[in-house]
Amino acid sequence: MSNNPMHEPKKAARRPGVSISAKLFGFLAFFTLFILIVVWIFQIGLLNYFYRETKYRELDMADYALLHTVRDNPQELPDVVEEFGREYDICSRVFRIRGDRLYQVASMEVLGDCLIHRVSEKFLTYLYNKAVEGGGVYTHQIRPGDTEEMNMWMGENGPPDREHTWGKISRNSVNTVHVRLATDPDGAEYIILLNSELMPLSSMVDTLETQFWMIAVILLIGAMILAFLISKNISVPIQKMNSAAKRLAQGEYDADFEVTGYREVMELSESLTHASEELSKNDNLQKELIANISHDLRTPLTMIIGYSEVMRDLPGENTPENVQVIIDETQRLSNLVNDLMDLSKLQAGTRRLDLTPFDLTGVVQRVMERYEKLTQKDGYRVEFSYDTQVDVLADQTMILQVVYNLINNAINYTGDDKLVRVTQTVIRETGRVRISVTDSGAGIPADQIPLIWDRYYKIDKVHRRAMVGTGLGLAIVKQILEQHNTTYGVESKLGAGSTFWFELSILGKNTNAPVISEKN
Repeated sequence: MSNNPMHEPKKAARRPGVSISAKLFGFLAFFTLFILIVVWIFQIGLLNYFYRETKYRELDMADYALLHTVRDNPQELPDVVEEFGREYDICSRVFRIRGDRLYQVASMEVLGDCLIHRVSEKFLTYLYNKAVEGGGVYTHQIRPGDTEEMNMWMGENGPPDREHTWGKISRNSVNTVHVRLATDPDGAEYIILLNSELMPLSSMVDTLETQFWMIAVILLIGAMILAFLISKNISVPIQKMNSAAKRLAQGEYDADFEVTGYREVMELSESLTHASEELSKNDNLQKELIANISHDLRTPLTMIIGYSEVMRDLPGENTPENVQVIIDETQRLSNLVNDLMDLSKLQAGTRRLDLTPFDLTGVVQRVMERYEKLTQKDGYRVEFSYDTQVDVLADQTMILQVVYNLINNAINYTGDDKLVRVTQTVIRETGRVRISVTDSGAGIPADQIPLIWDRYYKIDKVHRRAMVGTGLGLAIVKQILEQHNTTYGVESKLGAGSTFWFELSILGKNTNAPVISEKN
């Protein structure tokens, strides 16, 4: 078996096994169950507890109010008893003790056949003694169906229909009788009897449980429908974009990513559409770049091969002129390769700036001297005008390359007068110097000006070999100037030529320098 990884079978891409709709339903179902559990605990499971605690709290409030009324204003007892009786359904009786006799001073019966209004004197005495033993307070609970309790409560000489009365009173409910002993400001002793009935809640609990299960089923069905609707609005656009992305991966840059839905989905759609457009542009530029480079490589190679074969096969063709052609074409190939390497380094960020102060005016002057020799035989004129020497802080080698490339571009596209003007101007408002290179060519259409900085971009879409450069000059200029974080641009009118310019910050002060306004 081969160990070559190229021969190993591709592993299938792992895909999640749960869809968006299933996950949404799971989350919604879990949330629904959580809500139902909370509702069941508080509305059903703890219903008896809350009901009992509420009734006890109401008894405590009534006990507190009546105790303080006795201590402060005993004459208000009837009003307070009536108020609490009507508000909380609490039966009340208040007795004043004089000697060995009891005198009722306030009473409220709200339940009908209330226990404390049927209590015998014997059991009342029992409750009083228990309250004394308890430090002035006692609570007694009566369970339904307790015959012995009935005899003690109503006494042996109670009403003839006491069993019927007791049945009406008890009714499967638990009665709580609260006893409180109190003393008024005059020292008179009072007995406060409070009676609250705890009704059985079993039938209510059964009803609530039935409603609970119905609500649970409805909520789960609603969660399923809601999950389906939400997932449809999310997953369908994503599936469409996924299909378009697969087409994009296969090189179909016209894939349609336009969808409707939530804002995030639409933003993703717009981003993918923009990415598709940029990939399409980049692919076209790459194809065009390969075609143009192939053309530029093929032409000098063909000439080198042709002249070499002629010099080899034909006697007398080994002349200095033919050798010079081979040298020129070889130099052109070297320039093209160097430009491609420079552009690649600039775009990758591996070519770092080496900032040093230097005389910008002097550098441009030396460039002009070199062009005098190169353009004499072809009749080109490259003129440089300036008014003062200017120093800048920049990468001298890179700026020199920028100047060369701009002049090469101007020579390629200048008019019949073969004139290229290079101008240095100081801008006082910004403390910067502008280098402008102007040709007298046909100019650039306004809609194509932003595109001329691309590699091998051609206005007329007809490739021609550069007379001095390689077709990558403006792309290299753009990368260098952006790496210097400075401004640059082009001004052009059809039929009136073009002016390419860039600016650098002046190092030091040039007070005698001529200036132009920044708006000019």
